[in-house]
Amino acid sequence: MMHEAVLSKKLGGGDVGCLACERKCKMKPGMAGVCGVRKNVAGKLTLLVWGRVTGMAVDPMEKKPLYHFLPGSSILSMGTVGCNFGCKFCQNYLESQKSKEVGIRVEKLGKRVRPKELMEYGVKNKIPAIAFTYNEPTIFSEWVVEVMKVAKKKGIRGVFVTNGYMSRETLDYLDNYIDAYNVDLKSFSQRFYQEICGASLKPVLKNIEEIYKRKKWIEVTTLIIPGKNDSKKELGQMAKFLVSVSKDIVWHVSAFYPNYRMQDIESTSYEKLEEAVEIGKKAGLRYVYAGNIDKVNTTNCPKCGAEVIIRHGYQVENRLKRGVCPKCGYKLSGIWE
Repeated sequence: MMHEAVLSKKLGGGDVGCLACERKCKMKPGMAGVCGVRKNVAGKLTLLVWGRVTGMAVDPMEKKPLYHFLPGSSILSMGTVGCNFGCKFCQNYLESQKSKEVGIRVEKLGKRVRPKELMEYGVKNKIPAIAFTYNEPTIFSEWVVEVMKVAKKKGIRGVFVTNGYMSRETLDYLDNYIDAYNVDLKSFSQRFYQEICGASLKPVLKNIEEIYKRKKWIEVTTLIIPGKNDSKKELGQMAKFLVSVSKDIVWHVSAFYPNYRMQDIESTSYEKLEEAVEIGKKAGLRYVYAGNIDKVNTTNCPKCGAEVIIRHGYQVENRLKRGVCPKCGYKLSGIWE
């Protein structure tokens, strides 16, 4: 099923402009945007993946990754196809790049699902939140809102796992529906963003700041790629930027594994991840975690140092009492219930 997009504007002569992300694509009739799922159909910007789901699963919250948002709970994850980036290291390239293949009928991909069906499943399984993930949710924001209108009535929260390239219009549009964001900060280099992702750094930094200002819960993830974004200088720049937003922003530094168009690069070493964690902490961040490796990830109270959340993989022991350290009474930053 196709659906007319809300995040759009008429440009005259049958042309339309897309307002979903910072690319602000302009399309003549018959043309699709960079993402491949927003298309000018007879002078109307149309979302081709409305109601189409290519991936759906119940995951641990920590897999998103979100460590300070309802820890130890489950989350319903779903995605479609397409992306406004073209990252050469994409771990979900079969979904994210599928919409750009020549001859593909995007509107036929995936399974048709109604919001009511999703929420009935969520309520039945006592799932407190739904994540829009796998591919970039910004490009199907209208479908996100449609699902969340039903979810909010059931008390289910919304999570947006994103590259952070959404427009201000999209942030406004999502404001009443999304409770938590995990934003990828892929690098602190414009050259990296341009050459490896086909995008720009500045809008991502701006959106991290804006999401935090809107008092949404936000955690940031950086995939550490050997020789590409792993220098001490660049890791320090990312950490310093995050500290400038808030010392309480959670930073996940995750291991890279060879994938897609970057299969000639080695995996991230354990030592490099530990170095990144230390750089983040020395910069002043209170919560920095190594991800994509077999490691115990512990949250320590910033005040007394007590172990308050212990994670063995996706097994979580939460010792906090409504976000409060049981030893010293310090209130840790997060959404705990």
